[in-house]
Amino acid sequence: MSGFIKKLFARKLDQHEQRCVDNIREHGCQVQWVFDPDGNDPDFSYSIGFPTSVGKPEVIIFGLNRELLHRMVNDVRAQCADGLILSDGLRVGGLLEGFDCVARRVTDLEAFRRYMGWAIWYHRSQLKRPLIEAYQLVWPSAATGLFPWDEGCHEDVITLQPALYQTRPVA
Repeated sequence: MSGFIKKLFARKLDQHEQRCVDNIREHGCQVQWVFDPDGNDPDFSYSIGFPTSVGKPEVIIFGLNRELLHRMVNDVRAQCADGLILSDGLRVGGLLEGFDCVARRVTDLEAFRRYMGWAIWYHRSQLKRPLIEAYQLVWPSAATGLFPWDEGCHEDVITLQPALYQTRPVA
């Protein structure tokens, strides 16, 4: 390991990094909300710390309001703590009233860099390993119950949830 990298890992955490680590220790995860101030891209939230608190991969959810995204990430963490095992195509209930969401394994590895920067930081600096697995939680249209990969799904539902996974679910 180069001297620069050793210094990077040995340095004291800044206030934002320490807050992230503290939130994971105290609450089981940090929920990171990201928004586009210009409104061109959908808002999203992702977990940081699932491997530490519940031994599961991180999750990411797009296209809903901040409070709902935050609650959904925390609800998935609680379900994982109760034994939920995330897998591609798994239907996950209890996140949206009246609808299941579907867990989709992120197969677009470039998506980690594009969307999950703080999770990358946490995995590298605190867990000493790269972020290599995550699940996108995909929600259906409230009007039709169709998911973005279903024929006839409303374009808004598709646009609000970039597909970080294969087109069709495995299961």
